[in-house]
Formats: sequence, C-alpha cells, structure tokens
Amino acid sequence: MDRLFYVGVSAALFAAFAFSLNFVVPFIIGDYSTFDFALIRHLVSGLVGLYILFSEKRVMRHLTLRNGLQAIWLAFIGYVGYFLTVTGAAVFAGPVIAPAFLGLVPILLMVIGNQRQGSLPWQSLMVPLALVLVGLVLVNGTAFTTEGLNSVKSLWVGVPLALAAVGLWVWFALANQAALAARPEMPSGVWSALILVGGGVLMLAFYPIGAAMDLFQLPAFGFGWSAAGNLYVWSASFALLATVGGVWAWNIASRSLPVALAAQLIVSETAFGVIGGLVVHARWPTPIEVAGVTVLIAGVVLSVRIFYDRQFASGKTSFAHE
Repeated sequence: MDRLFYVGVSAALFAAFAFSLNFVVPFIIGDYSTFDFALIRHLVSGLVGLYILFSEKRVMRHLTLRNGLQAIWLAFIGYVGYFLTVTGAAVFAGPVIAPAFLGLVPILLMVIGNQRQGSLPWQSLMVPLALVLVGLVLVNGTAFTTEGLNSVKSLWVGVPLALAAVGLWVWFALANQAALAARPEMPSGVWSALILVGGGVLMLAFYPIGAAMDLFQLPAFGFGWSAAGNLYVWSASFALLATVGGVWAWNIASRSLPVALAAQLIVSETAFGVIGGLVVHARWPTPIEVAGVTVLIAGVVLSVRIFYDRQFASGKTSFAHE
C-alpha cells in the first residue's frame, strides 16, 4: 500500500508539471498559431497511442465501441478542449494571469472529491486547504498589477477562456476517474492510449473546419521541414512529455489516490505554470511570489502527510476505485 501511495503522489506531481507546460506554448511557436501546434502535437500523441495499443498483448478485448466513444469524449473534454482554452487564455490574459485562474481547479476538485468519496473529515482538510488558498493568493498577487497586466491583450476574452479551462479540467478529472473505476480490468496504459488516439482523431477531424476559418498558419507558411521544422520539434517534444506523459501519469494517480488528494497535488500545476511565466518574462520572482510558492508546497506536503496517516498508514484501502 505504501508503494501504491507514493507512486500515485509522484505520478500526480509529474502530471501537474506536464500540464503546466501548456502555459508557455504560445510563446515558443513563433508565427504559427496554437491550432497548428495542437494539430501536430495531438497527431504525434495519437500515433504513440496507436503504437501502445498494437504493442500490448490481449488488448483487442478492450477495443469496444463503448470504450472508444468514451475515450474520444474524454479526450475532447480534457485534452483538446482544455489545451485550446488554456492556451487561448495565456494568449489573451497573459502567461501569469491564466495560471492564476487555474488555481481554482484543485480547490473545486478537493471539495467535490471529498464530498463524493468522504476520504477525510472536513476539519482535517481545513489547514492544508487554507495554506493552498493563501499560497495561490500570494503567488498570483502580482498578476493583476501594472507589470502583470503588460502582456494582457484582452481580459474580456482571456478570463472566460481561463474559466472554461477550469470547468473542462474539473469535468475531465471526475469523469476520467469514474471511467477508470468502471474498468478495473483495463490497464492504465491501454486507457491512456485510447484517449491519446481520441485526441488525434478529434484534431484531424477539426483540421478542415479550422483551415476554412483560417485558424491554421501551416497552409500559408508551408508544411516543409525548412519552414515548419521548429514547430514540428516543439510539437513532438510536448506531445511526448506533456500529452503522453501527462495522460499516463494522471491515470496512474487517478487509480492510486482519492480525488481530494490528487486535487491537492495538482495545485502544483499553478506553481509550475507561474515559474514558466517568469521564465517567459525573463525575471526573478518577487519575495511575495517566493513566499507563495513556499506556502503552496507546505499545503501540498501537509495534505500528503494527512492522507497517508489517515487513509494509508492505518491500513485502509484507497478510495480512488470507489
């Protein structure tokens, strides 16, 4: 049980780091649009998913129409939809304000998850939750200052996109865990591969529509390596690390941990995202931001300690499968 717990914690932290990379995408792709990046990224991750499916033994019994449709739907909610909304939020609201709003995700997940699963008494969660809230306020306190607003194009567009990303991620996290719990016999790698393939199919199907709406720059700039090589390298790299790695790690965490603990751990995405924003702006964090990250980490560490003591060290089974 100890090993399962620590594997779940490590997987959740890696997933948080992988997903936080979405915040810097608009600032590394040059003149190409986020739609170009999403197309290549999800096609590459879809091909990786196909490879996993065909390399797994006895996988055919899991390739049912119901499983396929469910995986495509979850890919639409949690990967294609989430990616487009969060990168759009980063474009219009800036790389610091966008992760500030995504800080709502772990709070909502923790409340909903603990309400559903009853993992811990509410009084046990008050201190770590308070630390997370204080940390989020401190970390994101500079987002709405004059310096933080310099990179903002339109809050009227960016904030709704950030809130949409919050809703999609919460929806995905709960729906994906329910889908995994309903399929205890299916390996996490197979389920991850199905979602990856679903994301690739969705982006491929969207391409003609997006091209007609001039959302893609690839037709204008050219698909050749000399023109789009940089886009291909970044897209493939993010596909392997952020998409494939993130999907795989999150599914492991979803099967190993209660929703409330996974939610507390995913708050690390905000810290990683803010750090990425600081790198984009080429500046050092302020003392307040350092204090915020420290308090965030303290909240996460305390959450892990409380859940381990109350749910795992006591010999109780994980609530992730309920």
